[in-house]
Formats: sequence, structure tokens, C-alpha cells
Amino acid sequence: MASTYHKILIITAPSGAGKTSITHYLMNAFPQLAFSVSAATRQPRGSEVNGKDYYFLSPDEFKQKIKDKEFAEWEMVYEGKYYGTLKSELERIWANGQVPVLDIDVKGAIHVQQQYPINTLSIFIEPPSVDELKNRLLGRGTETDESLAARVNKAAYEISFKEHFDEVIVNDDLTQACNSARQLVNDFLARPEAEGQATD
Repeated sequence: MASTYHKILIITAPSGAGKTSITHYLMNAFPQLAFSVSAATRQPRGSEVNGKDYYFLSPDEFKQKIKDKEFAEWEMVYEGKYYGTLKSELERIWANGQVPVLDIDVKGAIHVQQQYPINTLSIFIEPPSVDELKNRLLGRGTETDESLAARVNKAAYEISFKEHFDEVIVNDDLTQACNSARQLVNDFLARPEAEGQATD
């Protein structure tokens, strides 16, 4: 029986490329978009709220959900620290008649694309250069020499995967990058949802 494939918007980038700023801009521009809340095994920070900022799970709960195939994507980002996108979160947003926006890292984005190859738009935000990215991270004032080197090396590695995504936007000028993203998303949302053979 034919089934409609619901849409998913993926925004991915190396740390410091401007992904969060562009995602916030798109969320404000399109009311039909809804932010997909990730699951995490870390503790809440400050005023973070369970179910709004993250779904905070214990490592055992997270591992059980992996076994039960409840994630669209997941990753152990650091030793014992897991992050992922729950399939139930995508279903929740679709049930509201909205399109989930996944602001996730490069590996996770590739996994989601593999699982949901139809009706998904993936946008990779690329920094103008690795040197510029290093300067932006330095400007935050939150990095040690060691963590800065690790982030820059990871960014260079992640940029090598940019061809895996539908669209690449070089964030040299944030206003221009936001406008480019807006046009892509506008066209994507205007397209009718494709239909095909339902698979599980």
C-alpha cells in the first residue's frame, strides 16, 4: 500500500560554522518548522528543561532504546556520553502537521539521510576556511589550546563529507547564508510530499 513520506529538514555543520544561528533564523521564518529535541545522557545544565532542551536519559535508558531501535540516529560523542534523535520525536512533530528540523552533527545527519532518503533536505553549512573557523572558535573564549586543536581537526574531517549532502552553503556572510537557506527551505516546503511503497 502506498504511504506518504513525511518531510525532514537537516542542518549540519562543523562546530563554529554558524549552524545554530541559521537554524534559529529558519525557525522564525517558517512557522511550519518544528525543532527536533535530541536525547542526551548528560545532566541538565542551568535552566534546561527535560523535553524542551533535551530528553535527558540515563545511559542505561539510552542503551535500551538503541537495542529497541528507537533512534533515527545516535552517537557516543564522548566516552559514555550519548546523543541521538528519537523516532518518536519525529512522529510527534509530523502528528502536529509540521516538519522536523534536525540540528545535528555530520555523522548523525548522514545516518538520518540513509534511513529517510525520500522527502529529506540536508543542508551543510561550510565555514569560509578552516582558519576562519579557528578564529571564530578563538573568539568565543571558551576553548583551551587542546580543545581548540581537537575541534579544528574534527571540522576539517567533517568538511570532507560535505558532498554527501543535498546543498552546501558557505557561511562567509551570515545574512547572505540565511537568505540562501531560506530560499532552499521555501522551495523544499512548497514541494508536495512524495508517495511510495511503505517500508519499515
